Amino acid sequence: MSKSESSDTQFFNTFSLVLGGLIFVAIVIFGVARNVGEATQSENEMQDPMHVKEVAQNVAPFAHEAVAGQDNSALAALSAPKADGGAADLPASGEAAYTKVCSACHGSGVNGAPKVGDHAAWGPRIAQGKDTLYAHALAGKGNMPAKGGTTWPDATVRMAVDYMVSLNK
Repeated sequence: MSKSESSDTQFFNTFSLVLGGLIFVAIVIFGVARNVGEATQSENEMQDPMHVKEVAQNVAPFAHEAVAGQDNSALAALSAPKADGGAADLPASGEAAYTKVCSACHGSGVNGAPKVGDHAAWGPRIAQGKDTLYAHALAGKGNMPAKGGTTWPDATVRMAVDYMVSLNK
């Protein structure tokens, strides 16, 4: 064996030993960091309001059933409509409804929605009649969800349709 082969072997052995040591140190640091982070992460996660809300929604019962011969007055409170200002959230006009929700897609043509002002796209739709437009808006069509994804009453959705039709005549 020549001196250069012995030197190469010694270098390879030394390099392997140093590399192995660095890998071992990295694994130890990773393990320590994981143990330290695990305690603080779960503590912070449990205090996060979004996490608490998601957990509450996931563990909520699916339904509330009345039991014969029992006091079921609590169910009436659960099924009563919430007075959280939902009526105040309703748009007062078709223009307000369009601005609030419809313009998100119909303003830019997202997901194939006909853009307001594109008479070529709206012409055939308007020719089908308002009843058809109302039905598509209320039930959804293509990528558009029913009522545009809102919980608005039918009359509000019809106002928005009327407003969009007036812009495209």
